[in-house]
Amino acid sequence: MNPVYFILGIPAASAILLAIVPSYKVAAKVNVGATLLTLIASLVPFAHRPETTPLLLIDDFNIYLVALTAFVGFTTSLFSARYVIHEVEIGRLVPRYLRFYHAMYQGFLFTMLLALTSNNLGVLWVSLEGATLTTVLMVGLYRTHEALEAAWKYFILCGVGIALALFGTTLMYLAAQPVMGAGLSAMTWSELMPRVAEFSPAILNLAFVFLLVGYGTKVGLAPLHAWLPDAHAEGPTPISAVLSGLLLNVALYCVLRFKMLLAGNPLAVAPGPLMITMGLSSILLASFMLYRRRDIKRLFAYSSIEHMGIITFAFGMGGPLANFAGLLHMTMHSLTKSAIFFAVGHISQVKGTQKIADIRGLTSSQPMLGWALVIGVVAIAGLPPFGVFLSEFLVLTNTFGRQPLLAVLVLGGLLIGFGALILRLQALAFGPSEGGEKASTVALLPLFVHLAIVLVAGIYLPAPLVAWFQTVARLLG
Repeated sequence: MNPVYFILGIPAASAILLAIVPSYKVAAKVNVGATLLTLIASLVPFAHRPETTPLLLIDDFNIYLVALTAFVGFTTSLFSARYVIHEVEIGRLVPRYLRFYHAMYQGFLFTMLLALTSNNLGVLWVSLEGATLTTVLMVGLYRTHEALEAAWKYFILCGVGIALALFGTTLMYLAAQPVMGAGLSAMTWSELMPRVAEFSPAILNLAFVFLLVGYGTKVGLAPLHAWLPDAHAEGPTPISAVLSGLLLNVALYCVLRFKMLLAGNPLAVAPGPLMITMGLSSILLASFMLYRRRDIKRLFAYSSIEHMGIITFAFGMGGPLANFAGLLHMTMHSLTKSAIFFAVGHISQVKGTQKIADIRGLTSSQPMLGWALVIGVVAIAGLPPFGVFLSEFLVLTNTFGRQPLLAVLVLGGLLIGFGALILRLQALAFGPSEGGEKASTVALLPLFVHLAIVLVAGIYLPAPLVAWFQTVARLLG
């Protein structure tokens, strides 16, 4: 049987089951078990590559991203189980608010995996719309004025973006229809790619603009980023982890799929300059905005905008090395940023606040948690020997060799952002010590696992992973 059915079926069935489970403690355990099964199922395609169908596709591009999504989904579910129970115990959440929390978590994981494995433009769009609907309910979970406002902003802005993406998808179908004929084949990736050179380049160009802006809203690229800091700051921290670690990656994956279509038509406009512009603007905007953040979750939300800008810039530059760096950075950012949000979630619980001014001396009061945060910030800031340093180094060296002025701008943005992160870290980790309850070592396990992988990746990349990066880098053009 096609393993994709299990990859999608497990979270879909679990969402239905969790919607009727009355106990949030039982639901948390079921949620962990379901994500573990999904992770196991996501590894099966490595041993047995399933056949392509008109609706589902596993290829060189998405096979590792499916596994990465399932892995981060699993580790976040472990963190989430303890997090939500603690939130109820301290009175920040009431059990009835958690009625559909775990069901929506599985629904979100289902939509992400469906987007990655879809072989159909329409199903891809529906899955990203589904991701918006599932996560907007979780962003507003605390039912405070600020949380509800953030949820509405997220829903409206991403709704506008996904509407633009729908129009772009329609235009892509119109470009394909004269060649492919009316019907499913004009919406199927595996059938579009061999014949995209015959499509009208004018319609392809217009379609990509709408798709880049539409899905770029979900990526959090400037100037379409306004929803992201609020959603991260006001929603539960596990949702911040999967938004940064999964949703942004999957939305960018959608853009890259369409970029591959344009690359297959020699008369179509080069998508690189548009992506470079949006990527560079995101890097520069976020790096300056980091200095004015007073909320620890907003701080790292803007860091996510910066890093998605780096990734988009890399893919905009194109070529084997830049695409390799972009793929590596997608992976490293997903693991590192989700780990940082794990740390931030524990910090906000032990300190009882998200305000940076009220969090001091973590390495003294909570040594394991404090040093974990230090390692995470050092990693995401791009210092060696972590994997983020390697990917950023590849982006910069490739850009210096091709467009030195652009490389200077990127380097300037990275240095400005680095200064902001280190400035905040000094007070958070090394300021005057304040008390607070200790974070459990077991609860920190997902955080340490992520950081360990990022550390190893900065020193040694397994040959199969390098081969995958190289293969996909060539496909992306």
